[in-house]
Amino acid sequence: MKKFLSLPAEKQNRIVTAAMTLFGEVGYNKAYISEIASAANISKALIFHYFASKKGLYAYLVYYTGKIVMTEAQNSRDTEGKDFFERALITIKFRLTLKSRYPAMNSFIDSVFNEQDEEVAADIERLLAIATDMHAGIGLLPGEEKLFKSGALPQYIVKLVDKYAEGVVNSFNSDDSVDETAKEVAECLNMLKSAL
Repeated sequence: MKKFLSLPAEKQNRIVTAAMTLFGEVGYNKAYISEIASAANISKALIFHYFASKKGLYAYLVYYTGKIVMTEAQNSRDTEGKDFFERALITIKFRLTLKSRYPAMNSFIDSVFNEQDEEVAADIERLLAIATDMHAGIGLLPGEEKLFKSGALPQYIVKLVDKYAEGVVNSFNSDDSVDETAKEVAECLNMLKSAL
């Protein structure tokens, strides 16, 4: 690992992006080091030199992803004193920012949720704990059900906003602006808040 971390940032990024992209597309079991090496424009032997095994590379990606998510979360998710809709907007903008800065990461994290290979189960558990924490911003705090009009079912409102967030993040692409998308999300959430 030390040797990998001493590489120039551009080369590290090529390897990480190639690995995340392939793992994200086909999963752990069907991802081949030779394909990752080819996409990163390095030899297969170098990947084994840096990570010792496919599992070593996958474990590094889990660590790397977790570190980025936690760092970005600390820098951009001040939800203190915010209501449900404000926290939802902060969480969605946070996820859009991550996807904008690290395009391959989103598909990698999504693939982890569906990964069944026992060889990487412990690594997956660590990433799922981080992803769950990242996702936890879209939920009601005690007493917030009072935000809604009589007859509104809070659990369905949370589900609706959560599904909306997934749709926004999944449809966001590299040509989109985080700020413009967040502005549109804010308008939609404000409309929903006033209707409920």
